[in-house]
Amino acid sequence: MIRTLFFDFGNVVAYFDHSPAVAKLSTYTEMPPEALRKMLYGSLERQFESGQIDTAAYVRTAIELGQLHCTQAEFLAPFIEIFTRNADVCDLIPQLAKSYRLVLASNTNETHAAKFREQFQDVLQHFSHLGVSYIAKARKPDAAFYEYCQSFANAEPHECAFIDDMAMNVEAAEQHGFCGIHYRPGDRLTEKLREAGILIG
Repeated sequence: MIRTLFFDFGNVVAYFDHSPAVAKLSTYTEMPPEALRKMLYGSLERQFESGQIDTAAYVRTAIELGQLHCTQAEFLAPFIEIFTRNADVCDLIPQLAKSYRLVLASNTNETHAAKFREQFQDVLQHFSHLGVSYIAKARKPDAAFYEYCQSFANAEPHECAFIDDMAMNVEAAEQHGFCGIHYRPGDRLTEKLREAGILIG
């Protein structure tokens, strides 16, 4: 029997799109937008999301590598404005919280986490814990991230379901012993939950 549900945040609870941030930051540099995107969201972001560097180091390095003529505040203003609500999933969460322990399980950095905690407070209040990679010091699909999440489950691995939009993350969750649910934007999550024996309401 499933007792705990782990939810990815990006493209599950909320959609995200880096394009507006890249477009705005491109106005501060002569670097082509696609090159800027790769720099911002490649290995540097992975370090940021795994807690290897903090916000100041990420922004300082991004400004230097991107040759951006802006302040840290001017950088962060568009950088964090990436989330929009996935109403179908957000509406399900309060119903699921009546019967299951909910835990967030997100690859994210401290700036994005601070933003979505504020923006989606009405939804996230139903979660027992917000599991985030920059605090875990590990990112999905690393085994250490699932071990970190397990510490908040109050359940055995086989009593947990892990909902994520990326197949490799779901596969890694299954290797940890969780029931994996691969959800992609446009899917009906209610159907996938019922298939896994998860009751709604």
